[in-house]
Amino acid sequence: MMKHKYDIETLAIRAGYTQTAEQENSEAIFLTSSFRYDSAQQAADRFSGAQAGNIYSRFTNPTLRAFEKRLALMEAGEACVGTASGMSAILSTFMALCQSGDHVISSQSIFGTTKILFNKYLQKFGIEVTFVSQTDVTQWQNALQKNTKILFLESPSNPLTEVADIKAIAKIAKKSNTLLVVDNCFCTPVLQKPLTLGADIVIHSATKFLDGQGRAIGGAVVGSQELVGEEIRGFMRTAGPTMSAFSAWVFLKGLETLIIRMQAHCQSAMRLASWLEQHPAVEKVFYPGLKSHPQYELAKVIQTGAGAILSFRVHGKLKQAWQVIDATQMLSITANLGDAKTSITHPATTTHHRLSPEERLNAGITDNLIRISVGLESIKDIKEDLGKGLDLIRR
Repeated sequence: MMKHKYDIETLAIRAGYTQTAEQENSEAIFLTSSFRYDSAQQAADRFSGAQAGNIYSRFTNPTLRAFEKRLALMEAGEACVGTASGMSAILSTFMALCQSGDHVISSQSIFGTTKILFNKYLQKFGIEVTFVSQTDVTQWQNALQKNTKILFLESPSNPLTEVADIKAIAKIAKKSNTLLVVDNCFCTPVLQKPLTLGADIVIHSATKFLDGQGRAIGGAVVGSQELVGEEIRGFMRTAGPTMSAFSAWVFLKGLETLIIRMQAHCQSAMRLASWLEQHPAVEKVFYPGLKSHPQYELAKVIQTGAGAILSFRVHGKLKQAWQVIDATQMLSITANLGDAKTSITHPATTTHHRLSPEERLNAGITDNLIRISVGLESIKDIKEDLGKGLDLIRR
């Protein structure tokens, strides 16, 4: 697959896997903890790195390696490390690349658990974190310190879909000799390739769209051979936040349909967002595909689609938001996203509930905010189900 420059549609289906002697057409799952060696010398050579090959499934497994190679090629990266979850991908990145005394700048518009990781745990190791506006490039520049090591953001953000100017922030990173790490979970390499925009590392929760059917938990880190292939892989090998071979196989199968799924997600999400924007019970809709979105023009430049995630504020408070959610009969009330099944959740009391009220307010997570991950069902049925609760709200 490396001898020809294939399109991403082909890479998603064919790349990264070497057929075994059994000549299988679908990738094999290597459910084994260890591997045999032909001799003591070969074992020694494998452990020393003198010979490439399988050693132990915590850090060398053929199924996981196939997933890593495929995703790296799709993201235009040199190396990929699969991890046990999206959060372990973030943790592995910071543990591998930072040390006590380092400074990190992060967007304030990040997943609630990521913010807890930064505030409660990274700072235990002497890593200082400063939070800035996702969309104000000046704040990123002004927050720089001599000891700044990493700039971190997720774009679009969760749940308000704020789009970061990745190119502009990447220039700041390059000039200050810092690393830019971008969580690309919402867009996937189908809609956005942060590495081509200047980012140094891309992070995924493979649990979401890469799988696409809510079947497995996993994460991934993509970037250069030096940063990811050596530094982050070295941490993963030692600390052990490993993706299982079975999960890797599930994600391989997910990648095969990722492109057509993302296209369908985008189409339905755009139709739902436009409908919600006209509904009298809705105060405001947040979706990068709408002209009313603050970063609409930017999203058109750095993304090839607006994605499947949208959020909206209803007229009222928590009572009205819960009323809308509880009235649904088809939509899945779950905090997970990226599924073929449309999901609905209340961020203030689920994904971001561990943040303080002030932190939620700063991030725009109000009590009347609802997030939807638009699935692959009939858009008519999605609207009708959501409309049950919206029609109950009287202004």
